[in-house]
Amino acid sequence: MCYEIPAPIVVRMTTGISTASPAPAPGRPAPGPGPGPESSPAPAPSPAVSGHRLDWRVRFAVLSLIWGFSFLLIKVGTEGYAPFQVTLGRLVFGTVVLAAAMAVRRERLPRGARTWGHLAVAGLLVNALPFSLFAYAELTISSTLAGICNATSPLWGMALSLVALSEDRPTRIKVAGLGLGFLGVLTVLGAWQGFSGLDTTGMALALLAALCYPIGWIYIRRTLAGSGESHLTLTGVQLLLATGQLAVVTPLFTSAPTAFPVLPLLAIAALGALGTGLAVLIQYGLVAEVGPTTAHMVTYFIPVVATAAGVALLGESLSWSTPVGAVVVLAGAALTQVRGGRGKERAGTSSAASGPRSAHT
Repeated sequence: MCYEIPAPIVVRMTTGISTASPAPAPGRPAPGPGPGPESSPAPAPSPAVSGHRLDWRVRFAVLSLIWGFSFLLIKVGTEGYAPFQVTLGRLVFGTVVLAAAMAVRRERLPRGARTWGHLAVAGLLVNALPFSLFAYAELTISSTLAGICNATSPLWGMALSLVALSEDRPTRIKVAGLGLGFLGVLTVLGAWQGFSGLDTTGMALALLAALCYPIGWIYIRRTLAGSGESHLTLTGVQLLLATGQLAVVTPLFTSAPTAFPVLPLLAIAALGALGTGLAVLIQYGLVAEVGPTTAHMVTYFIPVVATAAGVALLGESLSWSTPVGAVVVLAGAALTQVRGGRGKERAGTSSAASGPRSAHT
């Protein structure tokens, strides 16, 4: 789950890394796929980016697996802990990973109170709220359905950007993609059967979580895109503030656990350290190396991995309408990202994929 940033920030951060270490770990924008990935030319790879030991395709595959398995990890986590506790643990472990990366790279925290205020709102919209909604949703729906719902974020994002962002103009292809995508959602839900056998509350929470991401991206784009801070700093502080929010909310709505089941706890730790921490660093490196358009393609592999993991490892049932609807959703989401000619992005900006995510998640 991610937001758009000016390309100079990408260049500034990658060149900063190269001066600090000959073979640094990559970073990336905040979790999740943006509402409309920018197709302007990506900045030229810096020495830091070109010095990666692993080919970008390998890291792309790893990122797809990490985010795809996130929904399985949420499901396992909620078997031993309350949803708010799962989200809090996820944020804590994710923040620790990014804090360590910031310390290694000697990143400085933002100084302006205004920036901290905007990051607090961003942390709520992009991290604390959608992460919690997905955790509550998976109490009653499968991790497979949650992963598919997460794939609707580009659809919501395109619809919102047409209203909130004046530079995004509707085209026939985009409108067709939007309609096709939501037709896919109805197919997944089995609308012709009256949604029988489906927990509509859980599905509504998952779809609302997917909607939170583009709302957060648009807010960040309007308030933080020109802040001048490195993106690792913005993302790290955003997670830190989201963690603080959950630290306040969780004791109010849950009681302290009387036992600490090991498997769910390990799932939460992996969800945070990998899905919310390491994935951020991997995705940033992909954006800086191959550009936001290519990096955004990870969005379309997440529900595939989530479905395979849920069916194979959790024994979740799968009717014909689920994979068929998922394909239709992804096809619609892909059409909403089509740009051509004068419809290309503004030079000097970039966006990257997510949560459900990121974040997915």
